[in-house]
Amino acid sequence: MIRLSDYLKNEYGEKIYKLSLSSGCTCPNRDGTIGYGGCAFCSEGGSGDFAAPLAPISEQIENAKSRIKNKTDAAKFIAYFQSYTNTYGDVKRLKVLYEETIRRDDIAILSLGTRPDCINDDVLEMLKYLNNIKPVWIELGLQTTNEETANRIKRGYSLGVFDGAYRRLTDAGITVIVHVIFGLPGESREDMLDTIRYLAALDPPLSGIKIQMLHVLEGTALGEEYKRSPFPILSMEEYADLVCESIKILPDDIVVHRMTGDGPGWLLIEPDWSRNKRKVMNLINSKLK
Repeated sequence: MIRLSDYLKNEYGEKIYKLSLSSGCTCPNRDGTIGYGGCAFCSEGGSGDFAAPLAPISEQIENAKSRIKNKTDAAKFIAYFQSYTNTYGDVKRLKVLYEETIRRDDIAILSLGTRPDCINDDVLEMLKYLNNIKPVWIELGLQTTNEETANRIKRGYSLGVFDGAYRRLTDAGITVIVHVIFGLPGESREDMLDTIRYLAALDPPLSGIKIQMLHVLEGTALGEEYKRSPFPILSMEEYADLVCESIKILPDDIVVHRMTGDGPGWLLIEPDWSRNKRKVMNLINSKLK
């Protein structure tokens, strides 16, 4: 396992900090193209509740830098477009936005959160063009390889769609990072580890992974389901054990971008233990030793 902080320090020789930004995109699972309301776990913020409000990109970046100036002395940043689906929409507009972002001297990497079903030919050409300027990371929200679970959370695409997008992106030389959620309703420990085994066996090998627990949030379909009929929630101990077992399964050279997550506290229903991120990370790190 390579931690993201170590990877960035080795690659760039300095501290790199992430800025959460907004592209103004929506999602095909919200605008009616595939469905409405988004995935069952997704809040109105489109999984980007901590992202900057929509504004001209230079303003967003400067505002984001000012908010974290007391946390870091970093001079270089990852421009992370997190909310909704950041390759969905007018590709000409997105190319202008992302090129303006990536050409800034203070931006080292462009990272785009998106869906596998939103990687078409025009998007791929845009990504290849941008990747020739500076590194582009594509973060794909897979969450699970279990098709039954995928239907239950209203993901809106099959595993085969992920396979196709992954192949096209890696063939084009784009770095792919995959998001996985542990604790989705109905999944057993083996179901969750099967997702990790699948990712560990990808060819070409996966570059990076983000692992987090399910956050049951107010205003989501899963939040309403949980209120009507509570489903089992992973304990902190169970979650930490799953993360550590996943690290054993994954290739040693994979970059682990996340081993826990931040649910917006004002929306969080469960797991309550996830509010203490430091405690969760301390438990995971103690088990990894």
